[in-house]
Amino acid sequence: MTTLRIAMNGVTGRMGYRQHLVRSILPIRDQGGVTLPDGSRVQVEPVLVGRNADKLKELATLHDVEHWTTDLDTAITDADIVFDAAMTNLRPATLSKAMKQGKHVYTEKPTAETLTEAIELARLQAETGVTVGVVHDKLYLPGLVKLRRLVDEGFFGRILSLRGEFGYWVFEGDTQPAQRPSWNYRKEDGGGMTTDMFCHWNYVLEGILGQVRSVTAKTVTHIPTRWDESGKEYAATADDAAYGIFDVTTPGGDDVVAQINSSWAVRVFRDELVEFQVDGTHGSAVAGLRECRAQHRSHTPKPVWNPDLPVTEPFRDQWLDVPANADLDNGFKLQWEEFLRDVVAGRPHRYDLLSAARGVQLAELGLQSSAEGRRLDIPEITL
Repeated sequence: MTTLRIAMNGVTGRMGYRQHLVRSILPIRDQGGVTLPDGSRVQVEPVLVGRNADKLKELATLHDVEHWTTDLDTAITDADIVFDAAMTNLRPATLSKAMKQGKHVYTEKPTAETLTEAIELARLQAETGVTVGVVHDKLYLPGLVKLRRLVDEGFFGRILSLRGEFGYWVFEGDTQPAQRPSWNYRKEDGGGMTTDMFCHWNYVLEGILGQVRSVTAKTVTHIPTRWDESGKEYAATADDAAYGIFDVTTPGGDDVVAQINSSWAVRVFRDELVEFQVDGTHGSAVAGLRECRAQHRSHTPKPVWNPDLPVTEPFRDQWLDVPANADLDNGFKLQWEEFLRDVVAGRPHRYDLLSAARGVQLAELGLQSSAEGRRLDIPEITL
């Protein structure tokens, strides 16, 4: 059985630890690896990499991981795969170093702080020929898998629009600890809702609808003052909310209007922390992280506007659950397994650094659109 040594950089951080180590790589290790098409298996051997030796040692002991190190350069040299979930401003150097040594790369996003850097990484991938995967976790979530299936089966007819709502209230940190790290709210440290989430929305829109052609955005810092992990007050210099309108073209040439609101200053009154509603001529569907409900044209009621009478129609009850019809595992783990199969097969991963560059491009243009107060077309990226 083949064993792939994976240097996991930034594994002491929230995403690197929870989603990639605990919910992906360790379960893959404990299940005996990933089964390949010929019936053989490939096993994983994680190496924990970070700057805090005490924390790394603690995690290694807790999860029965043999190897850990604070020496990133040596970890890259000794690895078959380099995974990066460290801070965005450090990522281009790490990915470049790994690819130049012929290492396969799997990385969180954004892949860079600027489009120029993101394109350079995509070019380096093309030059080196290594297999590179960029985390596109939301497309592997049960709710969006079901939504994509409805698109593929023609359930919607001609798709008209998509509306997305994402976010929740992140406490300021004074009376209750914040649920997110303080650097998220400092622009100088790479924080910001637009930078964080527009790269997600780009691949979600591409994966569900088609190519994003233009963006109109409004970014806001709703909460100007927050408190960091040590209880110290600081100025929030990054946007904590972004409101975007995107023009999307489907593979069939139809134009779709997509609206997505993203906010760390909103209280949740919906079934899941993120929901997307797709409306089409033949039907509509609402998908969250796990659930998806649909309403076909033939089952659509005829509401009548009358503000003088109380609402009597049970609108939510008029939608039907879309079944999974499959065993859908953790989305992060599923993409890891697909990437590992691609590495062994020596083929490209479908979500690569060029896809990631388009996400960085959308974030840049979203910030520019907000600053200039206008709609911006999205040019095609060429390497």
